[in-house]
Amino acid sequence: MDHDQNRNMLQLTRPLAFIDLETTGLNISSDRIVEISVLKALPDGHTQTLTQRINPEMAIPPEVTKIHGISDADVMDQPKFREFAPKLMGFIQHCDFAGYNSGYFDLPMLAEELMRAGQDFDWTDVRMVDVQTIFHKNEPRDLKAAYRFYCQKDLVGGHSAEVDIHATYEVLLGQLARYPELKRDVDFLHRYTIRNNQSVDLAGRIVRDAQGREVFSFGKYKGQAVAEVFARDKGYYQWMMEGDFPAYTKKIITRIRLNALNAS
Repeated sequence: MDHDQNRNMLQLTRPLAFIDLETTGLNISSDRIVEISVLKALPDGHTQTLTQRINPEMAIPPEVTKIHGISDADVMDQPKFREFAPKLMGFIQHCDFAGYNSGYFDLPMLAEELMRAGQDFDWTDVRMVDVQTIFHKNEPRDLKAAYRFYCQKDLVGGHSAEVDIHATYEVLLGQLARYPELKRDVDFLHRYTIRNNQSVDLAGRIVRDAQGREVFSFGKYKGQAVAEVFARDKGYYQWMMEGDFPAYTKKIITRIRLNALNAS
């Protein structure tokens, strides 16, 4: 599918940044990015791409290298994420975000790396479109099958971040062409692909319930309001702050706790 033939199918009020990451593993708190590619779809229909390999400052496990093909030697002389972060911030500022399974992995991982780099990106009003969710709601398969189904082409070079993210962009355009019920604007696609309970902290530990309250999605206090739990169980906040939770989750629970203390 040609980008130029289909780019006007998306009705954008601000840029939509498609994100794909290759990493040292799947643990959002402890693993690191080794390659990032961002395809930015602009309201005028054009696209811009930023791709960079990253020195993760830790070893890439051999079993992970077998998946994405990136070894320690490949990233040894590449910039560290904190060195690349200012350029990335300039590229993604004022964007909404999209990707393939991005709401569950790529965006939470990116949020962690930005925080470690001292970049305070505001995720509050960001809209997110997960292409995988559209696919699974209509044709439950993986990215390679999605590319073949919607674009009538075989995905060559999969697990390269740039190849994957260009394929993801083309799949979304193919989905818009195939399903007339899908509106072309990001507000609709954000609502269509968002999780049942809206994540507050990106990693999904804190979500909003039907009443709009910020509640836990895990553990012994699952479904209970975070502020109320912290008020009656004084040690739970400290347990989370000392635990293996993502830094952005800790930022969110700190904000909730402080707001509750200030309101009391």
